[in-house]
Amino acid sequence: MTGSEAPPSFRLAYVPGVTPDKWVRIWNERRPDVPLALTQIPAAEAAGVLLDGGADAGLVRLPVDRTLLSAIPLYTETTVVLIPRDHLVTAADEVTVADLADEIVLHPLDDVLGWERLPGRPALERPATTADAVELVAAGIGVLLVPLSLARLHHRKDLTYRTVTDAPASGVALSWREDAHTDLVEDFIGIVRGRTVNSTRGRQPEPARSKDGKQTAGKQASGKQAAGKQTGGARRGTGGSHRGASGGKGKGRSGGRGGKPRRP
Repeated sequence: MTGSEAPPSFRLAYVPGVTPDKWVRIWNERRPDVPLALTQIPAAEAAGVLLDGGADAGLVRLPVDRTLLSAIPLYTETTVVLIPRDHLVTAADEVTVADLADEIVLHPLDDVLGWERLPGRPALERPATTADAVELVAAGIGVLLVPLSLARLHHRKDLTYRTVTDAPASGVALSWREDAHTDLVEDFIGIVRGRTVNSTRGRQPEPARSKDGKQTAGKQASGKQAAGKQTGGARRGTGGSHRGASGGKGKGRSGGRGGKPRRP
């Protein structure tokens, strides 16, 4: 590597609510030679960042365009309703969409839930961001349905949440550009899938080559296998000879103990 060349790195984008800390720690343990650069991006911009080459891979929210991006679903989040601590809904451990029919349900422009029909009553205007919607909930203007990770991300002492059992859920996936499946991407796939450090899945070792550049690994393996078969045959032959010798001794003992001849 010349002085003008930058060291290789792996650029990982992630959307709000996703916590890649565990996977980043494992990456740093396994690939200390390749720095991992983290960038948080809005959920709506994730596909564009990956397609434009702004990141090598991303932890994004489903769905993604599978004609352009590859994706491995990782988990699906529980959906909760964010409410003031003194709200009537707090009397229950969990609620349904029907329980929110009389509530003003805020619908921010960056909402990540795939609603066919938003529950409750709509607000006069849509908040620009989830963070703005959280402020409105704290002001008592309405309630907000979000994935659990976003409720925790925007935690406030004056707010709480309850599970909504029949609301749409949000899935999180590892995604990368279809034509950019590199070895580093494969390494990170192995980490999120829980492969061990010694796993060779997805990456095959370089075959051994002789000085003239010809592949030798196959020939060496074939030679070892042939040698193994010959050794096995010799051992089986030895075993047969040993059994034959034992049989001879058995006949000798039948003539009398200690090999002495019988008296007439």
